[in-house]
Amino acid sequence: MGGTGSIIIPAHNEESVIGALLTALTAERTDAEIVVVANGCTDGTARAARTFPGVRVLETPVPSKMGALALGDREASRFPRFYVDADVVLGSADLRELGAALRLPGVHAAGPTRHLVMDGVSWTVRAYYTVWSRLPGVATELYGRGVIAVDEVGHGRLAAWRAAMSDDLVAAMSFAPDELRVVDTARVLIRPPRHYRDLLRRRVRAMTGNRQLTRDTGAPGLRASRTGIGTLATLARREPATLPAIAVFLGTAVVSRARARWAVARGNTEWLRDESSRTAPTTLLSATSIARPAPEH
Repeated sequence: MGGTGSIIIPAHNEESVIGALLTALTAERTDAEIVVVANGCTDGTARAARTFPGVRVLETPVPSKMGALALGDREASRFPRFYVDADVVLGSADLRELGAALRLPGVHAAGPTRHLVMDGVSWTVRAYYTVWSRLPGVATELYGRGVIAVDEVGHGRLAAWRAAMSDDLVAAMSFAPDELRVVDTARVLIRPPRHYRDLLRRRVRAMTGNRQLTRDTGAPGLRASRTGIGTLATLARREPATLPAIAVFLGTAVVSRARARWAVARGNTEWLRDESSRTAPTTLLSATSIARPAPEH
């Protein structure tokens, strides 16, 4: 990566998972800046991060992802900037691929392809993601990847760091479709919730954040997600075996939207965090498990 990149990792009580990410990022020698911002932690996140040579660790008592991003951003000095969630895994080679995409004309933001680690995940969660992963917006937008890379122009779009529950959606919608790239040769490992109740918590949080954004006149406009009945009907016709999964997806959408309406009406901004994806053995997400696909010819 040379000396041209800064990696900013906001981390709130991520002691059990941050080691897997930092192992992957430091598996090969690099002089990239790596800044971990431990925010509002009550565990050993900062201590765990400091065991990795070359990683700068900042601490703040305020539990705020946006605040942590802003703090890390002030300490970073290089471009491109890579904003990486502490509970995902990708390596420096993947970041190089993202950086290369940012050198394309007119491209100011990039994200990796997702690899969902499904071992130990319940059937209902698998069913939900069977449908979710096939949705057009999920394939082409930058949200839900845990990683976003930006050049200097893109950084200018995000530098205000608006406080928002759907933070990755705000970042993704800050770029027009022709200004962003999903990079096939970069891959991020993501562990979804292990149990349905945890998935539902995550979806309620997402729907609550989305509803809040639609009421925020200063937020970027949201593009259509293309998750309507027509899209699901097309999927059912093309892949009839997905019908049970579509039923799970629809049921989850109905319940999470209803709970989100209730939360917004009550002014509830509680961060519904999924802990189940953080309790799996980190060896499953070790640096050695990252094998980027070869480019297709």
